[in-house]
Amino acid sequence: MSTQVAAPSDRQQLLLAALSQSNRELSGQELHALLRQGAQPMGLATVYRHLRQLQQRGLIRCRHLPSGEALFAPTDRDEHHLTCIDCGTTVVLECCPMPKVHLHQEQAEGFQLLFHTLEFFGLCQSCQQRQAS
Repeated sequence: MSTQVAAPSDRQQLLLAALSQSNRELSGQELHALLRQGAQPMGLATVYRHLRQLQQRGLIRCRHLPSGEALFAPTDRDEHHLTCIDCGTTVVLECCPMPKVHLHQEQAEGFQLLFHTLEFFGLCQSCQQRQAS
């Protein structure tokens, strides 16, 4: 028995297109502002509802900053980050430091893996110098 996944709705397609066209991750508020200016504006709650649905389908990923802000990007953009927990500066790592890591069957039992995130947190050089003085 095969289950078919419905294609993303028109509004979800708009969100996917905006994320794909951006050269960086976007917050829900940024996406809302972009779409508010377009031909098919949508409310902020609708933006977040569709982002959640796209994430549940494995089409986008969400990264939370130490400030609590959520940033979204397509899952085909395999980015990982080093983030300063003091000032929030984020550096994109050039490649996935763990590209060939696979979960053992027992670990993933019952799960359909959609994407992964890998975050590193620390203090940037400026914050280290400021805290040392």
